[in-house]
Amino acid sequence: MSFSSKTKGELARIYSSDVCCQLAELAALVRMSGTLQLVGARKLNLNIVTENPAIARKAFKLIKDIFGIHTEVMVRRNPRLKKNNHYLIVITYQAGSSEILKQVGILREEQDSFDITYDIPESIIENRCCKRAFLRGAFLGGGSVSDPEKTYHLEFVTNSLEHSEVLQGLINEFELNAKIIQRKGSYVLYIKEGDQVVDLLNIIGAHNALLDLENVRIIKQMRNDINRIVNCETANLSKTVNASIRQIENIDFIKKTVGLNKLPENLREIAEIRLNYQDANLKELGQMLNPPIGKSGVNHRLRKIEEYAEKLRSKM
Repeated sequence: MSFSSKTKGELARIYSSDVCCQLAELAALVRMSGTLQLVGARKLNLNIVTENPAIARKAFKLIKDIFGIHTEVMVRRNPRLKKNNHYLIVITYQAGSSEILKQVGILREEQDSFDITYDIPESIIENRCCKRAFLRGAFLGGGSVSDPEKTYHLEFVTNSLEHSEVLQGLINEFELNAKIIQRKGSYVLYIKEGDQVVDLLNIIGAHNALLDLENVRIIKQMRNDINRIVNCETANLSKTVNASIRQIENIDFIKKTVGLNKLPENLREIAEIRLNYQDANLKELGQMLNPPIGKSGVNHRLRKIEEYAEKLRSKM
């Protein structure tokens, strides 16, 4: 089961005891997963389709509890994939689809006609808890979240730019930064930053998914930190080895050309120790001198030797 499916399964088990939140969640679910079927003059059937049985059960229960409408959940096999079932809930005009559509703010009736609106009535999302419920329903109906092992990405897919913009405004009320792009005729509202994905999962109540994502983030951060430390230490080690090789080459060059006796006593002393202890670091070299000196002092003397060697090479 994918991370997105597990998240939806968790959200589908959340059931608010407040009717206002139930209506807000159903309103979003209908907008994201619902389709309208014209069956006569000013007569519409409402169809809700999902591939997730838990979401279908939740939609069924919301409709029954809020409107007292008992309907059936039909199962249809996807003819293209041949393994995923589609769960279909049909609320006919006779059963009361118009009342549901009006209550969730989709259908606006006038004297001689009706209008389909993508705006969200303020009465549905008046309270903060209702806004959270609406976003939960929107995610159940048309949302997905990527496996955090791969990337941090949460999105909502809609068929209307207007609906996407309204949903974007609602999400950004929670101090998030959702953005919209167009993809193959649909409008995708997305969040990519890990912190913001975590915040949105918290808002809609997916706390188990949130903890799973945070665990993955911690492990990935630790792995990155370890890699960074190893790379840093490897780079430092390479730098130290290269410096040691260069120092030994300079000392050998001086020894073979003019001899180490041409060096001042302090430089000759460190040069001889460097040749005898080629694997020692600067601190260890400094401790071998009499009197001992620090790393900076050893480094200063070796730089002087390098300068002397370069002068000799320039004269040859």
